[in-house]
Amino acid sequence: MKLSEFYKKAISTGMENDPRGKETVLKELGRRKKDYENLKPEEKEKFDQESLDNPYSDSRILHGSGDEEINSILIGIDIEVGEVLLAETLKNKNTNVDVIVSHHPEGRAYANLYTVMHMQADILSRFGVPINIAENLMEGRIKEVERKLMPANHARAVDAARLLNIPFVCLHTPSDNMVASYLQKLFDEKKPYTVDDIITLLRELPEYKESEKNNAGPKILLGSKDRKAGKIFVDMTGGTEGSKDIFQSLSLSGINTIVAMHLSEDHRKEAEKNHVNVIIAGHIASDNLGFNLLLDTITESEKLNILECSGFRRITRN
Repeated sequence: MKLSEFYKKAISTGMENDPRGKETVLKELGRRKKDYENLKPEEKEKFDQESLDNPYSDSRILHGSGDEEINSILIGIDIEVGEVLLAETLKNKNTNVDVIVSHHPEGRAYANLYTVMHMQADILSRFGVPINIAENLMEGRIKEVERKLMPANHARAVDAARLLNIPFVCLHTPSDNMVASYLQKLFDEKKPYTVDDIITLLRELPEYKESEKNNAGPKILLGSKDRKAGKIFVDMTGGTEGSKDIFQSLSLSGINTIVAMHLSEDHRKEAEKNHVNVIIAGHIASDNLGFNLLLDTITESEKLNILECSGFRRITRN
């Protein structure tokens, strides 16, 4: 399999499983193409043309042409300089590494993480939050995240991969889309009655079983195990945490329980004010589930050697 084939299949799979629905994703891409056509020639030179086909700015081939043949992949939830050096060490010990794949973004994909957050407004709209409210609340949060990312040294890991000439890819939102859609479908079908029933369902999944061995399993953050689960919203994609002011709108739209990867203290306080149950499924466990589901699709007709590192454990459902 060529690197470009692996990458394009990951993006298309992410689009197929986007919680907004593929039709909405295609409309957004169409709008972006119109915007591009209206740019001045000097503006087109600076435009990220990959964004015309790939709606996820936090997922990119960070180093490599795409023509590389890949058979052995080193995959981690985070790939930083240490993991790049690990890849080189493995190669020196006669363990083939054709490409490094990270879940969390690095380089220009990390610098642009905030731009994928716009998708959260459409997801919230599907759960009953008026789109004007969702977009208004997300606007301020997106600018806040952009400001936080500005001073970061985005290029460290990518520079290490470049100097060692190891192809490097990050796949963030496509993977997060997989876990969000998978769990939302699971809860919609199983209809857990209590908050504890949600925990039970999560613990049946191997990624969450594994996380419990490391004391990082699912936990009830707000509410109690005997509370009714009601309408469940799986909040696990769209870059990073949205606006802390959204919980009132979610509560008014009929959401009773949120299942998330993680939640900041400020967000927790706002959720508590609005009487929303919150379950933290676990960040790394959820990232593992999403990445495993993504790999199942990418590799269903190809046999690739997967090397695990940086918190990733390969569990196949094929």
